[in-house]
Amino acid sequence: MKNQYNKTITACFTGYIVQAIINNFVPLLFLFFQKNYNIPISKITLLVTFNFGIQLMVDFLSARFLDKTGYHMPMVMAHILSAAGLVLLTILPDILPSPFIGILVSVMVYAVGGGLLEVLVSPVVEACPSGNKEKAMSMLHSFYCWGHAGVVLVSTLFFYVAGIGRWKILALVWALVPLVNAFVFTKVPIATLAEEGETGLKLRELFSSSIFWVLMLMMLCAGASEQAVSQWASCLSLSLAWQPALYADCQQGLCGQGHSAGHQKLCQKAGQPCLQCLL
Repeated sequence: MKNQYNKTITACFTGYIVQAIINNFVPLLFLFFQKNYNIPISKITLLVTFNFGIQLMVDFLSARFLDKTGYHMPMVMAHILSAAGLVLLTILPDILPSPFIGILVSVMVYAVGGGLLEVLVSPVVEACPSGNKEKAMSMLHSFYCWGHAGVVLVSTLFFYVAGIGRWKILALVWALVPLVNAFVFTKVPIATLAEEGETGLKLRELFSSSIFWVLMLMMLCAGASEQAVSQWASCLSLSLAWQPALYADCQQGLCGQGHSAGHQKLCQKAGQPCLQCLL
């Protein structure tokens, strides 16, 4: 049975990779969305706000039903919603009258999944019988960081090789990760933190604690900062990662003084002009 719980912990590690995917893949497309869908930067910033806001709202509301439903079904649903948001991202912007609304709806769908993962993954790992829970918890939170780095590196490499115009293919590939992990969670056991007959802290008791509101404010500020910095850092990393040939061409003074045919082709393959061309 303990070996089965090891599989649960591994699935939870993947769950944080899923959260890294839904938080950091779309920001890599911010500049592409701005150019190809003519979405102003003021609306692009709303995607970050909605993603964080909905995850925070789900975190708050989940306290009312998770103890009643258990962790199994919500964990599976979190992964399905994460995958659904990524799939809808490839469909809705092209079929709705406003591409921005299509992107926003997709972000809202996977943000619900991300919010559930945020409140589910850590308690599930904590509840698993293990000889070294401290190590497991440390490993768990490191997987979000590794997931973030992996999403940025793999996505940037894909855009470099295939062109950013084929981003929908990559979105569907990333959607396979939560789909497969959802299936895994239907097979692995999930323990609960509360002992039999034990009840958790009621919301009224929680809200009456002053330390709760201090910690709440700290988490709100820290979470908002993390989301904003990580997502815009992902966007910046892509804007600085275009083909080296573009920069070589720019350094030769071709940008702003008449583009070479090769430079124009590289810009088209990249899916947008390089930074020098925009200046």
